[in-house]
Amino acid sequence: MPQRIALVTLVVADYDEAIHFYTEKLGFVLVEDTPLSPEKRWVRVAPPGATGAKLLLAKAATPAQQAAVGNQTGGRVALFLYTDNLARDHARLLAQNVRIVRPPVTEPYGTVLVFADLYGNLWDLLEPNQSV
Repeated sequence: MPQRIALVTLVVADYDEAIHFYTEKLGFVLVEDTPLSPEKRWVRVAPPGATGAKLLLAKAATPAQQAAVGNQTGGRVALFLYTDNLARDHARLLAQNVRIVRPPVTEPYGTVLVFADLYGNLWDLLEPNQSV
């Protein structure tokens, strides 16, 4: 089998609040929520129809992990979400009171905005040009 990235871990403060944000605010699908122990769950979410990598929501279990919640990339954009309709998805984010960090701008590669998730991790929402 060829290699591929299957999951990207996102350290969260609480499973249920993270599931709520990603499914209710961003419209992602809850792919799996399996208890592994009284404290640990295997929680995967993905955009609807996603065929690529999914997010693994992992609850912070140590002080170092807790310190990383919301700042997993040192203030840089952490994740890139492609869309076929940025205007539609921007309106959804606004309707769901998701914090827009940078409004839509047109770049050579497409139209992009930056939003923050519930913990402050930054995301690019990108409608790429046809050539990308």
